Amino acid sequence: MAEAKPNPQPEADEPETAAPAPEVETQEDPFAALEEEVAVLIAERDEMRDRMMRALADAENSRKRAEKDRRDAQLYGGARIARDMLPVYDNLSRALSAANEETRAGAAGLVEGVELTLRELTNILEKHGVERISPVEGDNFDPHLHQAMFEAPVPGTRAGQIIQVMAEGFKLHDQLLRPAQVGVSSTPAAN
Repeated sequence: MAEAKPNPQPEADEPETAAPAPEVETQEDPFAALEEEVAVLIAERDEMRDRMMRALADAENSRKRAEKDRRDAQLYGGARIARDMLPVYDNLSRALSAANEETRAGAAGLVEGVELTLRELTNILEKHGVERISPVEGDNFDPHLHQAMFEAPVPGTRAGQIIQVMAEGFKLHDQLLRPAQVGVSSTPAAN
């Protein structure tokens, strides 16, 4: 049998194997991918910065609110007890105003004790920031400080003028504890 010689020519049926074609990059520019990743990171950073700034602002607001609450508690914490002591002040004042000369002479020690008690109560209230609102007849009515208990036409007065003081008012710093109770002149009646 005869040996077959290799045919250096490819047969027509055999596919021709050519050198591999250079790969054409179908991917995008590598810098574009990096730029996109940087943009995502910047957005995350900005979001985190915004959240951090909001958290800091909330913490600062909480600190300020707590400080204000502490100051208010310090200034106005005694408002309830001060308000509860006002009837004691009123009763001691009424007791002294009811004592005439005969009573003062007969019970000088008792009257002096009531005066000292009233003075001590007044000093304690003032020490804690409680101020008296003491209008006098002829002052103008101030609805922020006074409560009109009645209104009456009184000749020789102007409308809105205080004609009688029934009870003093009190305020704690700038907070009204109790308005002064007064009678107010209305427009005087024509004669």
